[in-house]
Amino acid sequence: MATIAPAERVAAKRVAIVGRPNVGKSTLFNRLVGRRRAIVDDTPGVTRDVREAPAQLGDLAFTLLDTAGWETVGGEALEARMRRFTERAIDGADAVLFLIDARAGVLPLDESFASWLRRRAGKVILVANKCEGRAGQQGLAEAHGLGLGDPIPVSAEHGEGLSDLHEALARFIEPIPEEEEEEPPSDQAEDEETDPERPLMLAIVGRPNVGKSTLLNRLVGEERVLTGPEAGITRDAIRVEWQWRGRPVRLVDTAGMRRRSRIDAKLEAASVADTLDAIRLADVAVVVLDAAQMAEKQDLAVAGWVIEEGRALVIAVNKTDLLADDQSAASRAWRKLSDRLEASFAQVKDVPIVGFSALSGRGVERLMPKVFEIYDVWNKRVATPKLNRWLREMETLHPPPLAKGRRIRLRFMTQIKIRPPTFVLSVSQPEELGDDYLRFLTNRLRDDFGLPGVPIRLTMRKPKNPYAARAKRR
Repeated sequence: MATIAPAERVAAKRVAIVGRPNVGKSTLFNRLVGRRRAIVDDTPGVTRDVREAPAQLGDLAFTLLDTAGWETVGGEALEARMRRFTERAIDGADAVLFLIDARAGVLPLDESFASWLRRRAGKVILVANKCEGRAGQQGLAEAHGLGLGDPIPVSAEHGEGLSDLHEALARFIEPIPEEEEEEPPSDQAEDEETDPERPLMLAIVGRPNVGKSTLLNRLVGEERVLTGPEAGITRDAIRVEWQWRGRPVRLVDTAGMRRRSRIDAKLEAASVADTLDAIRLADVAVVVLDAAQMAEKQDLAVAGWVIEEGRALVIAVNKTDLLADDQSAASRAWRKLSDRLEASFAQVKDVPIVGFSALSGRGVERLMPKVFEIYDVWNKRVATPKLNRWLREMETLHPPPLAKGRRIRLRFMTQIKIRPPTFVLSVSQPEELGDDYLRFLTNRLRDDFGLPGVPIRLTMRKPKNPYAARAKRR
């Protein structure tokens, strides 16, 4: 596989949570991470990829890995590919938490997995989950026969038994010195916005089976997330720390988003909600399209959600090698895409479009320069004096309309924030100015100050009357 740049790994002890399907791995993952990062459902096999997150248990800090349920399946079936990802996570971990369901007892699949793990027994901690109350006592007793030492009884859902788990993990992880101890970092954009060293948050979104996971693997240069011909493989939003030309990037692979009318299963609805959260926290969202079905209605809907959230947008057209044999069809497809984008998102002109083949790697190297280019525009700030000189010019070239026989005055404009560029216009009669004039100002802002392809927010306010308080006193 051709690569762009090597993936960067988090420099910390790595702890993998493993076990057969539906024993509570994702629940324990969320408990140790301190927030809901993995989708939890009663359906077996919800987790398919290996999800990573910084975690802390008392004075122990580590990178935690949530893995797919271990299955005794071979070949190239989806379950077999999931198992290989789990085995690779185990081999790369410093400690392994092997979970069993104490209420269900030790099942043949637990015994099979334990037999495989005994060759790595030096780093395996046996954990009996769902031990709240008395229902798990029988399973806890059976766990002693797995040959992996004494099981640690816990309840991931209720947070019980974590002190014993801390004691077991302390054999593998050095405690944090007291003066350095801190909470795991938050994913909230507000907390990171002022940090110049924070990674660029890049969400890869789109319809199912357009090649989002293949694109992520191509960028990082390794098979980091599960791929295959099956639609809807990705369920959780998977975060991968990476570097591009020395700049830190947090890639987020997301579940495919179908039309809302087709989302009826609770699990798929949770996956889509996770994707929407990834868009809200992103700096830049890459909306991946399939070259064979360019600019479908759902593609435009996904791009619309990105714009509505004020994120920077890049349109990535995958599988362009399918158009190589018919240049006439390719030309029509590109023209149709440009026309539909312009018609659908008149408020965001000149969105960058990149075509490539994620499978072969051809053209993928053009994506990240466009991402950082639009990211810099999204962070652009215009000085207030320059902005108001421009405003006076606009008022002269295209005067505001009359309202109640008087000319509306554009008094002052300032940029109040970036990410996206947001402006406030002080107007004598804001309710009379009209949307058409605001669109004119927005389009000129974009053209005159070099703000292509990003949402621009322009709001109005009426200046305070300095004599209002004096009139009230009278």
